[in-house]
Amino acid sequence: MKLFWSTRSPFVRFVMVVAHEKGVAGQIETEQVVVAAAKPTAAVMAHNPLHKLPTLVLDDGTALYDSRVIAEHLDEIGSGARLLPASGATRRDVMRQTALGIGLLDLLVGWLAEHRKPAAEQDAAFNDAMHLKFTAALDVLERESAALAARDFDMAHAAIGAALGYADFRYGDIAWRDDRPALAAFYETASARPSFQATGHRDEY
Repeated sequence: MKLFWSTRSPFVRFVMVVAHEKGVAGQIETEQVVVAAAKPTAAVMAHNPLHKLPTLVLDDGTALYDSRVIAEHLDEIGSGARLLPASGATRRDVMRQTALGIGLLDLLVGWLAEHRKPAAEQDAAFNDAMHLKFTAALDVLERESAALAARDFDMAHAAIGAALGYADFRYGDIAWRDDRPALAAFYETASARPSFQATGHRDEY
């Protein structure tokens, strides 16, 4: 399998955390690419018309895209317990919390360009809206941290951990841990896992 990836992408990190947890990271050849909205990369476009990362190309040439689709595929082919339960209330909870984690990634990636502008040039209303949604999502996760901690590592842990790691990587000026001790403890435990230690973000190009 070949994965088009970037060390900057939190969606790639989510997928690679799953790959490590499922014991298939060694089966994945990674190709680092720059995906810019205004400059499509031919290698990625050949497999993904949306020109997004991550994109996974299977050995038979089939391309998978959207991080959740790739993560679920790796969960199916990997070893050990399933990170996404097959059925029941726990599956529903894991899927909902995974969606919250991926939604946080969407929010943080979409906010980044504005957040990086000089303060005088930023759109205050947009920043307020993003901060409101970010804070609301973290408050939900604070309330649910005990339930997350009580479960074995699953898909939601990977997605939420990836979101919190990206918040640290790109939004170090936002003290998201303040008044959220349970969520901070959850992330400390998750980020210490070998899968997270092996997949840290780097600004290397």
